[in-house]
Amino acid sequence: MNTTVAALPVIYFDGKSTRAQPVELRMEGEFLHVRSAELAFDVPVAQVIWPERTRHGRRCAELPSGATLQCADGAAWDHWCRANGLHESAVVRFQQSWRWVTGFVLAFFVLMVGLYNWGLPALARGIVAITPQSFDEKMGQTTLSAIDDALMGPSGLALAQQEGIRNAFTRALRAQAPGQVPTWNLKFRKSRLGPNALALPGGTLLMTDEMVQLVDGDTDVLTAVLAHELGHVKHRHALAMLVQVSALGAVTSLVLGDFSSLLAALPALLGQAHYSREAEREADSNAVQVLTQAGMDPRVMVTMFDRLAALRELESKETSGGNAEKPAAAIGNWLGLAFASHPADAERIALFRRNSH
Repeated sequence: MNTTVAALPVIYFDGKSTRAQPVELRMEGEFLHVRSAELAFDVPVAQVIWPERTRHGRRCAELPSGATLQCADGAAWDHWCRANGLHESAVVRFQQSWRWVTGFVLAFFVLMVGLYNWGLPALARGIVAITPQSFDEKMGQTTLSAIDDALMGPSGLALAQQEGIRNAFTRALRAQAPGQVPTWNLKFRKSRLGPNALALPGGTLLMTDEMVQLVDGDTDVLTAVLAHELGHVKHRHALAMLVQVSALGAVTSLVLGDFSSLLAALPALLGQAHYSREAEREADSNAVQVLTQAGMDPRVMVTMFDRLAALRELESKETSGGNAEKPAAAIGNWLGLAFASHPADAERIALFRRNSH
């Protein structure tokens, strides 16, 4: 036996009863020797599951028979293991060092920031590029059906007014280069969302009666709104959002596990808001391009923001005045053009004013 290293006193549990038996451990060659007045057996060192070193707590090694060896003196156990040539893995050494832990945390943070800002958008663009347009169309049909069932009803606008809005938008798009205008189909709905315009995958543009009424049917303003929504269709933002949020949710679930479903979902929700803001900026740029090339002043879009701001102020007065029931139009402040994840109105207004004639 190895006489240069003192025996280590530990407690032995046979795995069949709760009886604790004091034993001594010695190591010689490839075998661990377990000895007491009542016990004497050897176990191949390679078959023992050794515990990782921690700063606190007892050590517990598992034997292949299901028995365990426990030692309350962690420092004595660690010293005995080192003396017998049982070296720790690099992972254990790193996790015991605050410098290495801090470095790994910072590196992981940098990796996540890079993935969030560049990796996921690049992944989404790649997947969108190889996904057939028919997928968008099917997704759009499903979305439209769900919206009609829950939030929309038949439009009350006169057919002549609907056609006038379509014709105005069509005229504005004539100045676009061939191939730059995606397939689109404008539909009108009476809505519980209030003033709103939505771009569905596949090219369906939804405009609510309340949006038309908000701007008094001004076709220039409505053309600007539709040009914005067409930007979402052109860049396939709905599909890109689906890919990005799904991927972000998968990553956070992988990192956080089942620790908390709410905690795991939070980064995905924040990511969705971020990507939505980026998509809105891209759609606003498309609106500026369409309006400018059509010879229209991009500042017409500011009218929509001014009207929405006035509507919010009115709703605020009505609700603060003791009216417990919010007007239906108030719901629209949280969706579509006024969705909370969009860039601030001031930022968007500045963009349209900056590009005015």
